[in-house]
Amino acid sequence: MQDTVTASFEGAARLPDWGVIRAAGPEAASFLHSQLTQDIVGLDVGRARLAGYCSAKGRLLASFVVWRASADELLLACSADLLAPTLKRLSMFVLRAKCRLSDASAERPLYGVVGSAARALEAAWQSRTGDHGVLIRMPDADGVPRALAIGDPALPSLDAAAWSWLEVGSGVPRIVAATVEQFVPQMVNLELVGGVNFQKGCYPGQEIVARSQYRGTLKRRAFLFSSEAAALPGQEIFHEADREQPAGLVANAASFDGRHRVLAELKLAVLGSGHLRLGVPDGPLLQREDLPYPVPLEVA
Repeated sequence: MQDTVTASFEGAARLPDWGVIRAAGPEAASFLHSQLTQDIVGLDVGRARLAGYCSAKGRLLASFVVWRASADELLLACSADLLAPTLKRLSMFVLRAKCRLSDASAERPLYGVVGSAARALEAAWQSRTGDHGVLIRMPDADGVPRALAIGDPALPSLDAAAWSWLEVGSGVPRIVAATVEQFVPQMVNLELVGGVNFQKGCYPGQEIVARSQYRGTLKRRAFLFSSEAAALPGQEIFHEADREQPAGLVANAASFDGRHRVLAELKLAVLGSGHLRLGVPDGPLLQREDLPYPVPLEVA
């Protein structure tokens, strides 16, 4: 449901905190397929999907919006502060694969599009190529349609803080430098928003990710909260019943129009009882909000 603020969002915001990796070559798709949590070989030209890149321990090193530009070229949009180390790590595993990886951020600037231009694409992860670049439909937030543009979409300017507000509210996690290797994909709901394919076969950390899914070992999930103060990714969250050990971690955060919200990973066991605090045991109070999708609450 839209509130009185987000209902007026319209336009495009340049996203300097995002970057783009290009994977080019006849084996680019098969190489990425072997590295990411998503089926990349089955990704059609002109389509996009969400994906994660895990360590051998199943912890997320980065998250991507992957778009297939052609049979031999894919673009991976990710957090800018992770682009260089992620590009370096992926390059280590290319070996003899016919795939060239490069930083395409300068020639493929990213914009967050909100409103009528995004609404023209009806379903999430659809894309459209026009005179001003590529538009990829993202999941809605607060009832507001969103899209990621590769190239300047030539739309009225939008405050970047408005895009960030909606990004956090969408519940689609973005791994940033402060949260590298902190989460198994399910801990930030990556599989709930379509970022994990459990039929695609092996990739780094695949056994641990699958075990978390099928053996009932997952005891943490991501939830949306409003906060009394601004938050930062990587900040700890405390529950009043245990002031010594953190109960969770901020994945993403945003502030707009004097309000603050966080997408935070949290122990399922602390839900529904007592207060949650940001940063320190006596820190700002967190109040749970609704995500746009249901979250399983079973504790193994």
